[in-house]
Amino acid sequence: MNNPRIILAVDTPDLDMARNWIETTSEYIAAYKLGLEFFLKFGPEGVRKIREISGADLFLDLKLHDIPNTVASAVAQVTDLAPRFLTVHASGGSAMISAAVENAPLVEITAVTVLTSLSDSEIGEIGFAGRALDTATNMAKLAVKAGAAAIVCSPLEVVAIREAVGPGISIITPGVRPADHGVSDDQARTMTPEAAVALGASYVVIGRPITGLWKQGASAMAKKASEISEQINKNL
Repeated sequence: MNNPRIILAVDTPDLDMARNWIETTSEYIAAYKLGLEFFLKFGPEGVRKIREISGADLFLDLKLHDIPNTVASAVAQVTDLAPRFLTVHASGGSAMISAAVENAPLVEITAVTVLTSLSDSEIGEIGFAGRALDTATNMAKLAVKAGAAAIVCSPLEVVAIREAVGPGISIITPGVRPADHGVSDDQARTMTPEAAVALGASYVVIGRPITGLWKQGASAMAKKASEISEQINKNL
């Protein structure tokens, strides 16, 4: 598949299942997202095993958020895993993001702005003064100035953030759902994958709309990944 834009969320505590998902979808996937569930279950060794079975890039989604020295030390512990993307929370501030960048010069430190599970009302409850759009855009500008190479945001913030950070920064959007999926799951701010990419997203993170088809067989899962990829590229 030319120019794959999907980052597949490998959200499973079953290493054999993760391997099957990767082998089934590799033709259509730009990178595989390994998050907290996977990392806490299998640790660095699990990441290495995934790397052995896939030539695709890895998105290590740990969402680090602590004082700069602690984040710097944590980042240094995973650089040998050679992920392409490693997430930190943009709300950790400039010094924390810079510390992560300095300790992982070969990794694209990826700043997470506002979680896609949060609505505007919940953002206000947390204590942010602005709407999700304003908050995410300000966080993205701060993160890029501190050295972040990629931004994670809702697809609803893609246009504003692309305008703010320019063309050289990767924008990665969870909270995307194929039009026929019909369920928003735990995401509050969503869009179709093709619409998100057309607006300026570099990659879209998709999990359950693809992996949820595993019970129907590998062919169903591969077919859905192919369909979504084709739809994205057709609309570029």
